[in-house]
Amino acid sequence: MTAGKSKERASNGPEPATAPRAAAPRLVLIAVGLAGVAFFLTFVHELRDVVAPVFLGLNLMIAAFPLQRWLSGRIHRYAAALLTLLLVLVVLGVFFTATGWAAGELVRELPGYNAELSQLWIDAAGWLAGLGVSEAMLMDQFRGMDASRVLGLLTPLVANVSSILAVLVTVVMAVFFLSMDSTSIQRRMAMLGRGYPGAAAAISSFSHGVRRYWIVTTVFGLIVALLDVVILAIIGVPLVWVWGVLAFLTNYIPNIGFVIGLAPPALLALLDGGPGPALAVVAAYSVLNFSVQSILQPKFTGQSVGVTPTVSFVSLLFWYWVLGWLGALLALPATLLLKAVLIDADPRARWVNALISSNPEREVPPAMRTPPAPAPGAGTAGTAAGGDGASAGAGPEAPGASAAAGADA
Repeated sequence: MTAGKSKERASNGPEPATAPRAAAPRLVLIAVGLAGVAFFLTFVHELRDVVAPVFLGLNLMIAAFPLQRWLSGRIHRYAAALLTLLLVLVVLGVFFTATGWAAGELVRELPGYNAELSQLWIDAAGWLAGLGVSEAMLMDQFRGMDASRVLGLLTPLVANVSSILAVLVTVVMAVFFLSMDSTSIQRRMAMLGRGYPGAAAAISSFSHGVRRYWIVTTVFGLIVALLDVVILAIIGVPLVWVWGVLAFLTNYIPNIGFVIGLAPPALLALLDGGPGPALAVVAAYSVLNFSVQSILQPKFTGQSVGVTPTVSFVSLLFWYWVLGWLGALLALPATLLLKAVLIDADPRARWVNALISSNPEREVPPAMRTPPAPAPGAGTAGTAAGGDGASAGAGPEAPGASAAAGADA
């Protein structure tokens, strides 16, 4: 019997050990993939002065491409590309001109509040001293604090004109060459779709998401900025148009842009008029931000960001490190690009959308989607219909089923 069992085992062969062999390559692939992504991001970080402006130019061309496509149906495609290029350059010029003007106005006006700022430091020191904090220690920390010292915080942004001009020149060159390539992008995407439909769908999803993000953010940023200007003018805060430009620019920074746009006008209102106007500015900004961005904007646009708020905040910190100050503006588009390449292009990785997507029901695999809830009373009717169907299946349907079973056999 022992010899018979040995022969039977020999004939059947050893039992396959598939689990360890399948798990090991998967772990290796994950480790190699993560290492590759880390190396790539480090490479991008070292070249951020080139990558960030080029990526900004790509975003601008993606946002303007519907206009170019519409013009291509009416004029020559190269003329349409040229007109779109000119429009993008005008937008860039307005953006950088408004930023420079706002910074110049702030640099010119802020030194006039030296006395008010010094008095504010003294009042704060006295209040903290009443709480038991040593006045001598406070005065050592606050001595010499004036508007000129605060103005020094703006020096890296204002004085480093050469760096800003280098970014602008790189963006303009990137937009120029991208506009030349855009004349044949539809034909190239059609070719990609015939060979690799998954990759083409992921790129298309990325472009639609980026375009929707920039258009929605720009439109509602303008609305918020104009409302802020009106409110600040009513309160009587100086430099209302400077704060309007700041509110519009910081609207592109996710999560913390509102706080960055609120702090300077609130501080100036405190120096110029006291606690009352400062509290009014904080209350007005908070109400406008909540009303427009949390109530009004979702009703018109739905989920335009594409990722959850937590992912949006983490992406801000991450891309600021990778791409520098432009990374704060490009955080969400860069996250959407990684999502399209690493997740949406691979059907096996789309389950991650259940954790990071703002609309997971539309982006997860069909097997993971929530089944629709049955209508009231549908369960009872379905049970009764199922019983009747089972009874009927014993009649004329049975021969066909037997024939199918015989054919399968």
